[in-house]
Amino acid sequence: MSAPVEQSPALAAIAGLHHGFFGRQGGHSTGDFAGNNMSLTVGDLAETVAANRAEVATQLGFDTATLCLARQIHSATVLTLDGPTAPQPLIDADAMVTNRRGLALGILTADCTPILLADPQAGVIGAAHAGWRGAVDGICGTTIDAMVALGADPARIVAAIGPTIYPDNYEVGAQFERDFLALHPGGAHHFSVPPGGQAHFDLPGFVVEQLYAAGIRQVERAGACTYAHAEHYFSHRRATHQHARTGRQIAIIGLT
Repeated sequence: MSAPVEQSPALAAIAGLHHGFFGRQGGHSTGDFAGNNMSLTVGDLAETVAANRAEVATQLGFDTATLCLARQIHSATVLTLDGPTAPQPLIDADAMVTNRRGLALGILTADCTPILLADPQAGVIGAAHAGWRGAVDGICGTTIDAMVALGADPARIVAAIGPTIYPDNYEVGAQFERDFLALHPGGAHHFSVPPGGQAHFDLPGFVVEQLYAAGIRQVERAGACTYAHAEHYFSHRRATHQHARTGRQIAIIGLT
């Protein structure tokens, strides 16, 4: 049975491109990781995670061996790929780009913002993991720069962000706001303070703004708030509040 998947209409309209934002539904994991967990580092069984990964890759039309992943470290580092990342040890990075057909770029998240990108004319794709640290440090811009190096034009790139934590559930506090504004002085509009509460940050709003600032003209959103919808998505923050463990969902893009 196919796992539920959310898509960007603009990316879905590109011939020869397959993509999807998967949530926690489907898969074979149990307990805290129940559903479609994609992470090997949270305590789930390796063979179960391998089965989950294989099923979503196949669902999108890719061989499991071509599913490319990185060891995400909340950086602005981008890998340019000309072949699969496995079986070598994963490289530290938070985005990948390629112009090679048959490679499926995968990003794992559980509140951070997954970004999938494609320039259909140049045949260049990208996938990025944007937590607040990576977003502040410029992961959107470095990913687009790496795509441009392969022949992409920002004005032609179609981008989509997937399920992520939204500001109603992303309390960060006053110190975070001060630190952020020291780096992005014009970013006060990304913060809100509920009555009697602490500052909340609009991570997806900031990511979208950064994509537009890098020259992209079309950005779509797919999915909803990871924290607010426990039945649909894994959420690291929700699990932390519940003193529990959680899995990671995957976003995938590839050219066939």
